Amino acid sequence: MIVVQGHNHPLLYKKALFAIDLSFADGNIPPNGEYMAKTRYRMQDAKCYLSKIDDNKILLEFVEPQLAITSGQSAVIYDGDICLGGGIIE
Repeated sequence: MIVVQGHNHPLLYKKALFAIDLSFADGNIPPNGEYMAKTRYRMQDAKCYLSKIDDNKILLEFVEPQLAITSGQSAVIYDGDICLGGGIIE
């Protein structure tokens, strides 16, 4: 665990995450490519690139670092306004 003061400390930001326990509306992991994702409720959608690792794990790499990506929280993936599904941040 890392503890820092302030909301802008660089250690609070990450550019990538792994997600497991995946669930997608059509039952399939979307093809590798560019999507939008959220890692926190009410945050702005952020551009990211999805890469399938295996049938139950994906890598999301964000264009801009994201604040407070937290294990156990959900990563939700969108294609435009359509929610595709997501998984649990590892």
